[in-house]
Amino acid sequence: MMSPAADTPTPATPGHPRAPYLARALRSAIFSALIGVGIALLRKQALLPTLAYALSIGMLCWFFIDIGRICLARALQHGSPARHPKTDGDWPGWPWMAAVVVVGSLLGLSLGTALGNRLTGEHSPGLLDAADPRDALALLLLALIPAIVITYFFYSRGVISQRQAAVQTAQRQAAEHRLRLLESQLEPHMLFNTLANLRVLIALDPPRAQVMLDQLIGFLRATLGASRASRHALRDEFARAADYLALIQVRMGERLATRIELPADLAELAVPPLLLQPLLENSIKHGLEPHVAGGRIELSAARERGLDGSEQLVLRVRDTGAGFSGAADGGTRFGLEQVRERLDTLYGTRASLELGAARDAEGGALATIRLPLDAVQPTPGLTTVTA
Repeated sequence: MMSPAADTPTPATPGHPRAPYLARALRSAIFSALIGVGIALLRKQALLPTLAYALSIGMLCWFFIDIGRICLARALQHGSPARHPKTDGDWPGWPWMAAVVVVGSLLGLSLGTALGNRLTGEHSPGLLDAADPRDALALLLLALIPAIVITYFFYSRGVISQRQAAVQTAQRQAAEHRLRLLESQLEPHMLFNTLANLRVLIALDPPRAQVMLDQLIGFLRATLGASRASRHALRDEFARAADYLALIQVRMGERLATRIELPADLAELAVPPLLLQPLLENSIKHGLEPHVAGGRIELSAARERGLDGSEQLVLRVRDTGAGFSGAADGGTRFGLEQVRERLDTLYGTRASLELGAARDAEGGALATIRLPLDAVQPTPGLTTVTA
């Protein structure tokens, strides 16, 4: 009298392990009810009894087909995975599935008709007690055709969902590989710049060069290990920034003053490593070094609300050097472009890097990184690297 609603494997649903089965049962009940309403309208039958038969037959057909599919697929995979590679995801393949649909439909139709008779008090003939073989064939076709159509529909849905999941996984892996490449490019960039400065200092002031070399060794020991992680605590990022400024201060001496402010409630937020160092490097190269008197670099973190109302982690690097005219062309420099690309890879349009002039009497330039606060929450077990 009506059809089953068989389903095929779809990617695992988060939450309770029974959720996918309950979802399939609900969809099957909806399909069964729709078919029952259609039969009642076409044959001009009473709606409630027709729905009772439709739901009884449909849900039992779904049960036998769905359970048969899962059990057969797992049995084939357990018995010989090499011979049945397509049974992953509780799908035994179409040849086996055709048999499951036929057997499940026969069982569901027979037992569902009997259950419908008990629920309604009527006596609708089933397959075994049909007076005319043509009536039995009509009943079988009435069950099989919707079962095949619905099974194929859910199979197509499962294939589409699995392919979408595979595409998302590939995109995520590509983004992760790209991020690793950007990080591996960024570290040598900083190291080469520092070694070039050290080479100049060796000729001008060997004792200070020795101090700078010792500082560089300590900096690399603390930094290179942390840079291999995808994220670390904001306090570690500030500590690495302080190490870098201490290294540069050996060379610049009193021409470089620093101020670092990190609120305690933000210290454990998880951020990508090496975000601040390119900004500091840009401030020194394009802001303080061209300035005869040197200047001050200020590094700070704050929690603010963005224009869209969302909470953001805002990191600022400000210098009191030559001003934005000197830092403007640095906006296209390697380190800053790497920071922009990393932010885009990790957070998309939710994060940004802005460069501009510091708007007070001291002048200089201001670099601002904005990160979505919900994406940098502390992660349990986050590795902390200390100098």
